[in-house]
Amino acid sequence: QVHLVESGGGLVQPGGSLRLSCAASDRTSNSYGIDSMGWFRQAPGKEREFVGIDRWIDNTTFYADFVEGRFTMSRDRSKNMLFLHINSLKPEDTAVYYCFGDQNAMRYWGQGTQVTVSS
Repeated sequence: QVHLVESGGGLVQPGGSLRLSCAASDRTSNSYGIDSMGWFRQAPGKEREFVGIDRWIDNTTFYADFVEGRFTMSRDRSKNMLFLHINSLKPEDTAVYYCFGDQNAMRYWGQGTQVTVSS
């Protein structure tokens, strides 16, 4: 079972930047065996939507169309961490951002981190 903890959210002005972090740990063994990690977000009153996925198993990365180059994921595999760099933040980026990790066809979720974009 993979345990995920996000951090880095907060209040930022429009046009600003943030880096969200997600740390993964495997509570069942010393072998992490994570196939992929990524991000979803959920804005107030809206459904959770896909942001991006970083497939560790084949080193491919996919983003949602709305990203428009403003979001970039990076990883530190030695620490089992995934980062989400967000530039040119807009008020509509306000949401709870959730990290996920896939292992053995199971998807695990973090508790989420709030990002609020407002002046």
